[in-house]
Amino acid sequence: MTIRAYLWGMRFCTLTALAALALVVYRINPEKDGIPGQTLFYISLFFFITGIATLFLFWLRRTFSKNEVVYANVGISFRQGVFVALAVLALLILQSFRLLVWWDGGIVVAGVLLVELWFLSR
Repeated sequence: MTIRAYLWGMRFCTLTALAALALVVYRINPEKDGIPGQTLFYISLFFFITGIATLFLFWLRRTFSKNEVVYANVGISFRQGVFVALAVLALLILQSFRLLVWWDGGIVVAGVLLVELWFLSR
């Protein structure tokens, strides 16, 4: 698969996730639908944030690396996009339970950064 095909596929999947997120926000009542409605919201938000973060991080890597190693940047950008989405969802879930305070947010961000540093050191 070429980089161009991967990026167009990622853009299409991100737009599809945005449409799913909009559909969930407008059609599902979290008070009436309960846990399944919230789960659909978090899943669609995860895919949307993953796509946006991956595309943005790949663009940053390609811009600052001056197009040297493009293929290596794709996997790293996708992994970091997933980590960004996981951190955002963890913070939102903590907030939904009214447990989010600054040190919990710091622990979540530090945990994601430590996992990413572990991946980068391998």
